[in-house]
Amino acid sequence: MTTEEFIRIMDSGDVIPGGSPIHAKMHELSQEAIRITMQINNAYHNHEEIISLMSELTGTEIDNSFGLFPPFYTDCGKNMRFGKRVFINSGCKFQDQGGITIGDDVLVGHNCVIATLNHAMDPDRRADMIPAPVKIGDKVWIGANVTILQGVTIGEGAVVAAGAVVNKDVPARTIVGGIPAKVLKKI
Repeated sequence: MTTEEFIRIMDSGDVIPGGSPIHAKMHELSQEAIRITMQINNAYHNHEEIISLMSELTGTEIDNSFGLFPPFYTDCGKNMRFGKRVFINSGCKFQDQGGITIGDDVLVGHNCVIATLNHAMDPDRRADMIPAPVKIGDKVWIGANVTILQGVTIGEGAVVAAGAVVNKDVPARTIVGGIPAKVLKKI
């Protein structure tokens, strides 16, 4: 199975059976992601080296305006897309098998977690995975220690307050916070 076929399957939203060939490809890609993120996280890299390593990690060309303060963790890497002028602060963990799209001019705070997979509720099928993408619009600010769960879209210009757990879509130009995140006010 090619990486492109894997991404197409993951983007379909179909249930991924535990132990399937798709699951095996997921494991293969995770090993590559671990290798590359170990390089990112365990030595100093200048801006150009970070851009090169992130391009290798994602399999796409990362814009030169991208910024990252390591450490950074992901368990796939190939289903992330970043816009221009994105900044990711240290300690972030992106589970991107289900797809993560981040628009232009986005700020992601320390220790943010983005999760795009869930497991089946049936205990006999618990190893099965259910992918759903996370989409973050342009000019979004995500505070420190935020968790964004699978299938969430965060609208343009929104702010997610520090420590929030986002389990539902966030309207454009709103501030959300809390567990679970609720709209606090309009911008």
